[in-house]
Amino acid sequence: MENHPEVKFGKTGILIINLGTPDSTGWLDIRKYLKEFLSDRRVIEVNPILWQIILNVFILNLRPSKTAKAYKEIWMKKDNISPLLYYTRKQTKKVSDQISNDNLIIDFAMRYGNPSIKSKIKKLQENGCENLVILPLYPQYSAATTATVCDEVYRTLMNMRWQPSLKIIPHYESNPLYIDALVNSINQKLEKINWKPDLILASYHGIPKKYFDKGDPYHCYCHKTTRLISEKFKSIEIKTTFQSRFGPQEWLKPYTDKTLESLPKEGVKNVLAICPGFSSDCVETLEEILIQGKESFMESGGENFDMIPCLNDNDDHIKLINNLIQKNI
Repeated sequence: MENHPEVKFGKTGILIINLGTPDSTGWLDIRKYLKEFLSDRRVIEVNPILWQIILNVFILNLRPSKTAKAYKEIWMKKDNISPLLYYTRKQTKKVSDQISNDNLIIDFAMRYGNPSIKSKIKKLQENGCENLVILPLYPQYSAATTATVCDEVYRTLMNMRWQPSLKIIPHYESNPLYIDALVNSINQKLEKINWKPDLILASYHGIPKKYFDKGDPYHCYCHKTTRLISEKFKSIEIKTTFQSRFGPQEWLKPYTDKTLESLPKEGVKNVLAICPGFSSDCVETLEEILIQGKESFMESGGENFDMIPCLNDNDDHIKLINNLIQKNI
């Protein structure tokens, strides 16, 4: 047909997706981010009409100030971005640099906040991507994390006239490269500290217990990861706990914060924490664990506390991400 618009084609787009981050530590940006996050029906499974009243009348008027304070504690002022955005961007660049394939375009998006999944899928298609491979950076599957990434991808495709083919890379909680990377990160941290931990606390993000009761496999995947780490790292006990609970309902136990408060009373006064469920350091690891968790532990009688950094953009993690992509293209 004459005057047909130019159509790029023949490429595969790889989209690495993380949870998300506010654009800044400002009250309005925090509120906007929380509104999108807490409006997700996968994240908050309660009556939607009642929840919207609670969310808009109470939570979004009260919580942004507290959340902004937490983000200000860990915000990377030099780059003026959150650690999660900083490391996700570096992960994407390093993986892209290692994969020399002119037919691949590797990019990243955030489930909540910017850059959005919708905008990045549209950009990849405009650049000729007929095939789309999605990598949710959640090692342990949960409906509140991996599934909601899939939901947003599907919603985006539903509004596209010419859809690319689609492949979602599944959870990787037991991938040998992932387990090795975590074990290596423990050993590297132990070489840097001048005290021996009595216990390593593996803290994962929690979910409400009722989600587990409904069949969410997340709890099992977390314990599986800890077990596999323990099979390769046997010199110090590793205990699984769950953090970041929200609201009055029961969440997965044991709770990280309550555990840190009780350990010194049990004679465990030297603790090293690791957060295997987080692919990048973020407010939940740096502020909740390394700042609040440490303070709570020390005030309860602890003597030494530190946290192993997330895998971030270290070589082992880039190798893992590269491997996951290569197996799925």
